[in-house]
Amino acid sequence: MRNTFSRELLHLAKKDKNIILLSGDIGNRMFDELKKNCPNQFLNCGIAEANMMSMAAGMALCGARPVIYTITPFTTLRCFEQIKISVSYQQAPVVIVGTGSGLSYAELGPTHHSLEDIAILKTIPDINILAPSDSIELASFLKQSLSLSKPTYIRIGKKGEPDLNPKGFNPKIGKANYLKEGKDIILFGVGPILSEALEAALILKDKGIDMAVVSMGSVRPLDSQFLHSVKQKKFKYWLTLEEHGIEGGFGSSILEWIYSNKLNKEINLKRIAIPNKFINRLGNQSYLRDQLNINANGISQFVINL
Repeated sequence: MRNTFSRELLHLAKKDKNIILLSGDIGNRMFDELKKNCPNQFLNCGIAEANMMSMAAGMALCGARPVIYTITPFTTLRCFEQIKISVSYQQAPVVIVGTGSGLSYAELGPTHHSLEDIAILKTIPDINILAPSDSIELASFLKQSLSLSKPTYIRIGKKGEPDLNPKGFNPKIGKANYLKEGKDIILFGVGPILSEALEAALILKDKGIDMAVVSMGSVRPLDSQFLHSVKQKKFKYWLTLEEHGIEGGFGSSILEWIYSNKLNKEINLKRIAIPNKFINRLGNQSYLRDQLNINANGISQFVINL
């Protein structure tokens, strides 16, 4: 996903001199083409993320279109006050990209895990929160975000994530889409973890269970119209899936939607996410997904147990 981000940003920056990338001292080689073709549109701000966020806010209020890029926990936790006051309160149209979301940097431990970014940013008003499932969604969301007059946070993976949507598909911010149709159970998710859901759906098909898989794409704005339409289909269970802590994340947004629409007696929701604890066991992303039962086998077994 990060290679797609670099490629798409270069394409957009060539067309618009107001687009400026601010990097927190990462991805320098990845942006060599940007620096070569648009030398005045790249700033390495060093390991000073809070300062970088304030710079971006000031630039946005002066007419530029800044895009911030660094590792997810460093562009959210470390910059929370600046996102709240300098960016969102001022409605500065900054695009904040957090790379390596969830457990992408699993082997580096809790300092590099981002299992709370959605939860904390949901408490800040007037900022979009996006979690594309693949490079196709990411490219479309990035382009759209740069045309908005409000701040946007885009949570992406790292590298090697498969494309889940068909080529040529043009997803819209705030609009959900089916990755797989189904009739028994429906799973809503955000982010690259949805590749595990699609594999789980194949396992479940052999067990006689037909599970639909939906990419919501946006945590905010949430596609309320789509959720209302799904309610009419009378699925036995609604599931949510995210590579994020279970408290305050995407699943909590669906719970809040159900409660605010007084549908808690009609919809049976179950959440699949990461327990609210530090993950101290080391290994790569696939290993930790397996240990935490959020991979294809864990998801399919969760459904079978239901």
